[in-house]
Amino acid sequence: MRWNSPGTLVGGAAIVAAAVTLTVVAWPGATTPDRGAPAGSATTPPAAARSEASSARSDTRPAAPTPSGGYALSKAPRAVPSVRQFEAARGPGWRPSGGSAVVIAKNSGKLADEGQLLAKELKIDYRGAVAAEAGDIELALESGKQAGPESYTLTTRDGRVRIAGPDEAGVFYGTRTLKQSVRADGAIPEGVVKDRPDRPQRGFNLDMARKYYTPGWIENRLREMADLKLNQLGLHFSDDQGFRIASDTHPRIVSEQHLTTAEVRRIIALAGQLHIDVVPEIDSPGHLGAVLAAYPELQLRDVNGKISRGSIDISKPAAAKLIDELLREYDTLFPGPYWNIGADEYQALVVANPEASFPQLAAAARKKYGADAKIQDLATGWMNDRAATVRPKKKDVQAWNDGFFAGGVVKADQNLQVLYWTGKEIGARPPLDYLREGRPVVNLNDEYLYYVLGQPNDFVYPTGRRIYEQWTPLVLRGTEPVPARYSKQILGARFAVWGDIASAQTQDQVAAGIRLPLAALSQKVWNPVKPGLTWAQFEALANKVDG
Repeated sequence: MRWNSPGTLVGGAAIVAAAVTLTVVAWPGATTPDRGAPAGSATTPPAAARSEASSARSDTRPAAPTPSGGYALSKAPRAVPSVRQFEAARGPGWRPSGGSAVVIAKNSGKLADEGQLLAKELKIDYRGAVAAEAGDIELALESGKQAGPESYTLTTRDGRVRIAGPDEAGVFYGTRTLKQSVRADGAIPEGVVKDRPDRPQRGFNLDMARKYYTPGWIENRLREMADLKLNQLGLHFSDDQGFRIASDTHPRIVSEQHLTTAEVRRIIALAGQLHIDVVPEIDSPGHLGAVLAAYPELQLRDVNGKISRGSIDISKPAAAKLIDELLREYDTLFPGPYWNIGADEYQALVVANPEASFPQLAAAARKKYGADAKIQDLATGWMNDRAATVRPKKKDVQAWNDGFFAGGVVKADQNLQVLYWTGKEIGARPPLDYLREGRPVVNLNDEYLYYVLGQPNDFVYPTGRRIYEQWTPLVLRGTEPVPARYSKQILGARFAVWGDIASAQTQDQVAAGIRLPLAALSQKVWNPVKPGLTWAQFEALANKVDG
């Protein structure tokens, strides 16, 4: 997770018939060829298709009248991330005017929040569940006509816009495309957008344990994420340096600077409105220093009595009781579908001879799992047991990759999702080891996606340009992609901020530093083809549509 430190692609094809052009960016499609190529490369489409795709992405203003009084074919709307399919047409497009309003289609009342937000953002009226008129935007729920719950179709025709999808999330993403196009060019072009994400998990991971962030700062990140169609916010709120959310069951563990439960509920409510799942993390059996400060009797000690920093003694029944009580408490606070149970960097397993250094853990492993069991088996069993604690509420449980050990008596639960961040830690293995086991993986590659405050241990602040030009979801470790045949197992990616040296940046500096990396990440997890814009063009567009 982080280091212990001082602190079927149709590539851009164009079909012209009468007044309509179809520019296919990638739809609906299985694994695209470019995902298996080296980072930064892509399958090259025919020259004519490249030209059409490029122009569709770089010049997307509404078609202007030709001297004959007609309209030129439109270009795809400009947005971050870029849309995956656009059917061009001849027409004026749509731009907000004094008579424009957002309306909700029949049987689509659940879209009221999305409609009201869009109306506020575009500074036009909201009229609710009434028939659409000239100049209006209509939002509609339509089942069975789209390519997944986060997909949408945005149609601009005859002076109106209609955004339809099978679920609220997809329609919401359609409103983000409309909003960004208006910001970029003042209008949305005539034509039809058909769009959906390439990966189901797309997000941002925040270490708020080692560095405190205000509720307002987190809420502002949620709004930025929503515009980028990101759908996960991971909150790492417990570590050696702090425990940052109020607790009713164990109030002694809570840091002076923390979020109240009311503030957390407000964050979760806003995230829900923006179709973002909040993923809580209480890491164990390591990274528990703040908790153990209040419960020193559960602190892990080696054979000489030396404290193992941040590690809980998993041979003691009271250790499991304490952590399970916390998991159940916060499982009630966080209603989303995911939990991260951590499991990384347990210090008992980073020494040369764990069994000799921690004989009490070795004895507990043999007692529970048999004569051949070792401490790694006890740790794996601990991880499985913590997953079982939160799974009754139908959670998808995640853990860091270096908590998954090979060759032991006890096997990690096959349903656990692997958060792959490193191949450098003790116990960590190359990505293919996890993929060959059939495990689902989320990409948090520490080479590209780790923003570590103070840049310790050779970390360098990642740039949006490097992510945009080199990284793809298949690049799980270092700079080399895994084979494309494993693509479906890679559920997505999260960009992570870690507070190793918390004072190295203010929270405003962090916000500024991660803005473009998040935009670049959003492009790569939404649209699987190699981007048509240069980095300079993408950066200019991201700056224009931001805010």
